[in-house]
Amino acid sequence: MIYIGVTGWGDHDTLYRNGIAARDKLKEYAAHFPTVEVDASFYAIQPEKNTTKWVQDTPEGFRFVVKAYQGMTGHQRGEIPFASKEEMFDAFLLSSQPFVKSGKLAMVLFQFPPWFDCTKENVAYLRYCREKMHDIPVALEFRNQTWFYPQYKESTLRFMEEEGWIHSICDEPQAGLGSVPTILHSTNKEKTLIRLHGRNVAAWMKPNGNNWREVRYLYRYNKEELLEWKKWIVQLQKETKDIYVLFNNNSGGDAADNAKQFIELLGIEYAGLASKQLGLF
Repeated sequence: MIYIGVTGWGDHDTLYRNGIAARDKLKEYAAHFPTVEVDASFYAIQPEKNTTKWVQDTPEGFRFVVKAYQGMTGHQRGEIPFASKEEMFDAFLLSSQPFVKSGKLAMVLFQFPPWFDCTKENVAYLRYCREKMHDIPVALEFRNQTWFYPQYKESTLRFMEEEGWIHSICDEPQAGLGSVPTILHSTNKEKTLIRLHGRNVAAWMKPNGNNWREVRYLYRYNKEELLEWKKWIVQLQKETKDIYVLFNNNSGGDAADNAKQFIELLGIEYAGLASKQLGLF
């Protein structure tokens, strides 16, 4: 099956009627798409009451791609409120239990920062992460090109296959060391993740000013680019059972529209989505 959605559910204004409360947006989102990336989990490990509500707000066939907490991937934005790595991973696993128990967890996404390069120490840390996550499906996304340098590319893909990592295939600007090429290779026979970040080269490596997130993902895929991805997904379907496609190009509000356009281009009609919430007028 091909699951198509976007990253987060709060900022996609074209999906929601005016005046909808933030607490009701996921219910409405689930009437449009069968999957979503949970990015709130990157900024803070969520209390179980939140993850339980999100599970309850979505239909049976809905699937979550949960982003690993920033302390687990070395982003270190501010203080990490845990005494040890073990405590941090345990807290994340506990937070994830409602997703797991409901059968709605597609995978946990470990997206590593641009400074996480291809070294023995970092390979060892990836093994540590895989071990700490036990049997939970985990996806791996790099933001450092060294992992796919010619001398390391095959070893990187083989490592992911042997260690049980789902490949998060990226579509992003090719802007030097802090970006990775699109490697059309599945490392897991059950699941593959595709994340489309847009192709705004100028903004990708822009100095991190206060509004860098507002410009970095400012991009709208055109029909020809989406048709190219349609061709690639047909190719990937020969290697993996389920493909998750998440649009992250939402600086200008384009992600939801591109996702709907892509569903139409693929000729998909999803069954089992939530009922659309009807307003009074």
